[in-house]
Amino acid sequence: MTEYAIAGLDQLTQATQARRVLVTQAILAPIAGVSTLAFGILPALSALIGGAVCLVANGAVVLWVFRDYRAQAPEALVLRLFGAEAIKVALVLGLFAAALVLVEALSLPFLLGGYFAVQVLSPILAVQKA
Repeated sequence: MTEYAIAGLDQLTQATQARRVLVTQAILAPIAGVSTLAFGILPALSALIGGAVCLVANGAVVLWVFRDYRAQAPEALVLRLFGAEAIKVALVLGLFAAALVLVEALSLPFLLGGYFAVQVLSPILAVQKA
């Protein structure tokens, strides 16, 4: 195989792994909400929103990074990665702000806990499934 063909296989593998992580996040977000129901409806809603924010932000990153990739332009990929991270930070901050404004009595510890649980557990579980 040529170097470009190998890079293409690597790209396919990375995109597949990213999709696997997103699917795992889509499963974990509702689990975060349901698992915190014992603390009340608002903590459970907060954890669910935190997990959903994580899923939306990471979904945007995957869409941004893995669109029409060219191995011949690595500097463009680096710029795309930085741009994707900037978009992710803006989305997370904006979605958290919107949630805090729109949902009365939202529990910040459960919101952040849901976000971090989905963010941290999803790559670990996605690798385990592979």
